[in-house]
Amino acid sequence: MSTRSESYLIGLIGDGVTPSLTPPMHEHEGQLQGLRYLYRPIDLTKLQLPASSIGDLLKAAYHLGFNGLNITHPCKQLVLEHLDEVSDDARRLGAVNTVVILNGRFIGHNTDFSGFASALATGLPDAKLGRVVQLGAGGAGSAVAYALLSAGVKTLDVVDVDAARAKERAAGLAKLFPNCTVTGRSTSELPEIMPLGDGLVHCTPVGMAAHPGVPLDMDLVEPRQWVADIVYRPIETQLVKEARAKGCQVLDGGRMAVGQAVDAFRIFTGLDADADRMRSHFLDLIAAEEAAARGVGETAGAR
Repeated sequence: MSTRSESYLIGLIGDGVTPSLTPPMHEHEGQLQGLRYLYRPIDLTKLQLPASSIGDLLKAAYHLGFNGLNITHPCKQLVLEHLDEVSDDARRLGAVNTVVILNGRFIGHNTDFSGFASALATGLPDAKLGRVVQLGAGGAGSAVAYALLSAGVKTLDVVDVDAARAKERAAGLAKLFPNCTVTGRSTSELPEIMPLGDGLVHCTPVGMAAHPGVPLDMDLVEPRQWVADIVYRPIETQLVKEARAKGCQVLDGGRMAVGQAVDAFRIFTGLDADADRMRSHFLDLIAAEEAAARGVGETAGAR
């Protein structure tokens, strides 16, 4: 357990992480808790370093006095071989996004899955979990699927444009959760399985600013179903807007982003973050980004 007299130096390692909102979220919460808390992005793209440099970066962080690191794409799997200890959930997932440096040892955790689990529990506390359809079988999808099954989902249909990847992901999850039914599906099967689902979780890039649109035919979504998105730039994706307009309960992607940060803050400091306060600050950061983007667009259009 930490004390308020300690200082914290935390980093985020990954490709293109300079614009990440995780550093300001952590620093703001640390400041409000009376901590000296500094969080810096370590951007592989800007440093022109390959993902394979993750081991050397861990050692450098230790020698420079870092207390911990968040790890993101493309290093979540590569970091595993450089760790001294890994939490059970991170080991089962085969991915680490949070590393504590303690007494010269590197200890790995995964707060992607726990962040989504807490987001689901707080944002959709009454969600039915009998059968859920998940779009996307990539790295983020793996953590979300693990969270869904851990939360009590009985049947999970993992859907991907790459049907082989969906089936491979489903097979791996089925081994971890033998009492659940996990199927791998192609997107062509959505008309068949969507009517059977209680909820829909979206884990693909569709809906991001650079990839606008919705990931499925919205006629397949029924008002009785809940809909969760993990995309948070923009916070109001077209999927979230259209699902809400249908009468669905919705969960925006910011919930997971804040959830993983809350859990990582606790791991790094031993202190509980104020989740509602971090959510409010996160939404302020997103609103500021969107306002700045609108300003740039208006200025450019006026020229």
